[in-house]
Amino acid sequence: MSSPRQMHLGCFILAAGHHIAGWRMPEAEAGSENLDLVVRVAQKAEQGKFDLVFLADAVNTRPDMHPSMVLRLEPLTLLAALSMVTKNIGLAATASTTYTEPYNLARYLGSIDHMSGGRCGWNIVTGAFADAAKNFGREKHPEHDERYAMATEFVACVKALWDSCEDGIWQLDKAAGRFIDAAKMHTPGFEGKYFSSKGPLNMSRMPQGYPVMIQAGASEAGRDVAGRIAEIVYAVHQDMGASKAFCDDLKRRAVSFGRSPDHIKIMPGVSAVIGGTEAEAKRKLEELGECADPKVALQVLAERLGHDLTGYDLDAPVPDLPPSGIMRGHAETLQALAKKDRLTLRQLRNFVAASMGHRLIVGTPEQVADGLQEWFEAGAADGFNIMPPWFPTAFDDFVDQVVPILQKRGLFRQEYTASTLRGHLGLPRPEWGG
Repeated sequence: MSSPRQMHLGCFILAAGHHIAGWRMPEAEAGSENLDLVVRVAQKAEQGKFDLVFLADAVNTRPDMHPSMVLRLEPLTLLAALSMVTKNIGLAATASTTYTEPYNLARYLGSIDHMSGGRCGWNIVTGAFADAAKNFGREKHPEHDERYAMATEFVACVKALWDSCEDGIWQLDKAAGRFIDAAKMHTPGFEGKYFSSKGPLNMSRMPQGYPVMIQAGASEAGRDVAGRIAEIVYAVHQDMGASKAFCDDLKRRAVSFGRSPDHIKIMPGVSAVIGGTEAEAKRKLEELGECADPKVALQVLAERLGHDLTGYDLDAPVPDLPPSGIMRGHAETLQALAKKDRLTLRQLRNFVAASMGHRLIVGTPEQVADGLQEWFEAGAADGFNIMPPWFPTAFDDFVDQVVPILQKRGLFRQEYTASTLRGHLGLPRPEWGG
């Protein structure tokens, strides 16, 4: 008899909080360079038996960006540090396929997987911000479809490098003088349109074979990449029906690429504002809104819609803007929400300031648990990427008050039963593909 299906939970760590004013809450601690805070959040997530913690990244900055993204530590370095102070929880971060080199990234991620005992995850992004191009000596940010073609080839290249060594390469036979089994080291010699790397990678095969592959593209090209390679998909949805259709579509695509639909986990983002009563939770949200910088809020919305919003009437309906090649999933979801609820640009701006465009649940712990359970049982999600409005106390409230309700309902694990991120997710270890 199979075990009942349980949801997966990740904590998305933006250390100044996901609400643009979260860092201004009296009990909030702020700063994505605050290592002590990030360590405590990761350890709290592990206490709550979360599948993983996740660190986002972008390789550009401006003063009017979301406060959590203006100044921050490089996330792969940070994952290495977290691997030393956690034991079970998965550790995932963003790394770009447009502004990274395959050989080096294969080493970085492989090292983290080795050091953590098989807990590494890689959020594969193509780069949403054109500002990044000149930071790498490039005149132009590649177009949307080309970036996804590059990403597909990049992943193939790093997988070939990760398969430079077969399992069991170590010999350490002192009597015979055999350090490794040389027959198990291979030279992949990868040659593609965008990337090439001779190899072999100077690292043994990692505990998980490959890190868990994470992706968030919602365009046709992005969905095809997800169906082909993604094992976790981060999604932005406001409507349960739309999220269910998205889940069904990605699982069909996975099957079309010869994969099991159970091996792709869809985890929409959720920001929860929790109070002892619904009224208390709403007061917290109002307090956050009163502290929000309207200029930064409008810029965050502009990034998600992919258009400069300067000059638009904030009290007019949200303009019907053409799709762009940036954050397409966010743009489509927000445009649909604006039309459905007849929102003004000011109202949409304030909503995005609260949740960065993701689903917002405001209420008691029971109401938050109910909201997660409804989508999970409807097949609109395999789990959720939890996006606390501020740290650490808003996340502490989720772990201490919402997680026990989910556990009592049999919807979430009581204890870890695996030691790797693949194990937490019920994913197989890939066979050596050399």
